[in-house]
Amino acid sequence: MTELPGIPAPARRLVGNLRLSPAGEEQDPQRPSVQDLTECISFSPEEGRVWLHDQRVILMRTSTMGEMRRELVASLGEARARGILTRLGYSEGVRDAEFARSLGPEVDPISTALAGAKLHALEGGVKVVPVHLAFDAERGLYEGEFLNLNSAEADEVVASQGLVREPACWGLVGRVTGYVSNLLGKLIIFREVECRAQGAAACRIIGRPAEEWPDVEEDLQYLNAEGFVNASAFGPPQSREAGHLPDLEVPGEGEEDQMVGVSSAFSTACHLLRKVAPTRATVLFTGESGVGKELFARMLHDISPRRKGPFISINCAAIPEALVESELFGVDRGAFTGATVSRPGRFERASGGSLFLDEIGTLSLTSQGKLLRALQEGVIERVGGTELLRVDARVVAATNVDLEEAVRRGEFREDLFFRLNVFPIHLPPLRERRDDIPLFMTYFLRRYNTRHDRSVLGFTARAVRALLNYGFPGNIRELQNLVERGVISVEENELIDISHLFRKEQIPREQVYSVARSGTLANPEESVPRPPQTDLLDHLAQWRPEGGCSLEQFEARLLQEAVERSKGNLSAAARLLGISRPQLAYRLKKGSSSK
Repeated sequence: MTELPGIPAPARRLVGNLRLSPAGEEQDPQRPSVQDLTECISFSPEEGRVWLHDQRVILMRTSTMGEMRRELVASLGEARARGILTRLGYSEGVRDAEFARSLGPEVDPISTALAGAKLHALEGGVKVVPVHLAFDAERGLYEGEFLNLNSAEADEVVASQGLVREPACWGLVGRVTGYVSNLLGKLIIFREVECRAQGAAACRIIGRPAEEWPDVEEDLQYLNAEGFVNASAFGPPQSREAGHLPDLEVPGEGEEDQMVGVSSAFSTACHLLRKVAPTRATVLFTGESGVGKELFARMLHDISPRRKGPFISINCAAIPEALVESELFGVDRGAFTGATVSRPGRFERASGGSLFLDEIGTLSLTSQGKLLRALQEGVIERVGGTELLRVDARVVAATNVDLEEAVRRGEFREDLFFRLNVFPIHLPPLRERRDDIPLFMTYFLRRYNTRHDRSVLGFTARAVRALLNYGFPGNIRELQNLVERGVISVEENELIDISHLFRKEQIPREQVYSVARSGTLANPEESVPRPPQTDLLDHLAQWRPEGGCSLEQFEARLLQEAVERSKGNLSAAARLLGISRPQLAYRLKKGSSSK
């Protein structure tokens, strides 16, 4: 059990089950201090900009935030307003976690876990006092209880509404949920159990993994009020016994996946899906391979008035050109040699329901013309038949190519494009919805633990970092495969590490510790982009003091040169050196104290 200094009694019931450093040595849990974080704020009034580290921020009155909350509740109702503010807080927490990671490897896990609270205090949102915090950063285990003092969110609610019946710090709860979930690579749900807006002396929140909360459906609903996060995806409450994973009802082979997400990009796609679902409009899903286009198409069918009808799917890229017409429109008996019986096509089978045409951009111009006729007239004619058959199928199409560009090249019919492009929905790649990665990791881990009868505990800290920063050219499908590979490769009751996820042909051994800013695992020499002032090191290479110099002296001279070139602006100097501002401040302070 490790106690944190600077926390008043009775809050000293603190941290246990920790891995503080590779050597097991405790470090100063107060780093980064509030002063360290304060130095990350830069003002440029002449340009109208304020930065927190390398992210632009704005100063906003709390009364304005309170007014926005009242407008949302009045316009959308309390449940939807709460969902929006919770997800906004979650996204802010994810950004905070990314910033905390940038502080460097010398910052221990305890300090990283508490840095988010200091950031929130620095920004004037709340003062956080830990009451109980037990976690293992490597194993993804977490249990925390905190008092939130002086909550600006609660103050605004009391000022405008007086005391309320339910906890009111929606954005604050979303923020800490996003922060801790992103740090650990699994969904950690926080609940506010006491709130100043209810008359309590302070706001109190408790955080645990999603699977350890009973009745987690409501929490997930607010995290994604517009989406389709399913509580069953995260399983029933989990035993606290080490290594125990309960039996779960998880989709098996051939069963449907769950739609999982809390990111703004995912929520936007879900919002459009709900808008178009009650109509008969043709929907065109666009996006890279592996982003879940068929899953969205199935959900569109399931929430539409046609949900009781069939959902028929066909991959246009997998059908030989000679068979496209018979697959889509069917065959009459005797149409060709071997056609001994009549067979309905996909249009007929989908009548009364939905027809999903995947990879529609691969159809030939001839097949496109036949498809266009069926879409325009609502009738088909079987191969070898003479009778026109009327069909009532809602067509949903998907493509991973730019159809407009294909039209310009003459590879796709313009009239068919306009017929399909009635209501386009673009599904973003996984690298643009990184907020969702921890949820996918949790979901796929539980799914493949059950499917393969394994008891894998989770992911190591560096595996989490790698997955959160990897580019995922194969998108969700690639993440799914990586997690399944990890579950199969790792030993029972152990943690998935980078070596279990990536094979040597993908990630050479010397690269596994480096994560490039571009979002792809990369060689350490390539992981930090070359600064714009490329002559800095070249200039220092000409510096040869008499008697030579030590490494410490060379580093001090390098730091001094960068600060001088940046005219004393530490943020600019840090960018010049390719390190974070706290790292620069720490090295400058260390250098001055050693003189």
